[in-house]
Amino acid sequence: MTGGTREGIDLTRVLEAPQQRVFAAWTSPEDFAAWYGGEADVPLDRVAMDVRPGGSWSLVIVMPGVEMPFHGVYREVSEPDGLVFTLKDGSAPEDAEGETVTVIFSDLGGGRTELAFQQRGGNLTPEQYAAAEDGWEAFFDALADRLATHP
Repeated sequence: MTGGTREGIDLTRVLEAPQQRVFAAWTSPEDFAAWYGGEADVPLDRVAMDVRPGGSWSLVIVMPGVEMPFHGVYREVSEPDGLVFTLKDGSAPEDAEGETVTVIFSDLGGGRTELAFQQRGGNLTPEQYAAAEDGWEAFFDALADRLATHP
């Protein structure tokens, strides 16, 4: 029986924005800070992005009484088609590679883009993956709002 086994997250969203704009929302510090973290605050001065294969990224989500740092390394950058990067939070061991996130942006025409998201790594429990999936869903709601208000 394999019930309860979960090794990652798979999400798909259709966004009302052109492919190049969606790519920019993932690679511009101003855009990324505006939606990553959902409704939580991500101060722009706490975001760093070197968007190239081997380049690093980091940010800090700030909520009352707590700061949540995230960081990783870009593995693949294919403008405007997608990104592959690693993702670690502040609790991850320094020598751990972290999770691998793959996002693919497909032009649907008419100014619409499909975002296909996958997170893998096996570093989280099934419960942690479920919580992370809820977090990404909230982040993607914030991303859709960002794209609507900053086309």
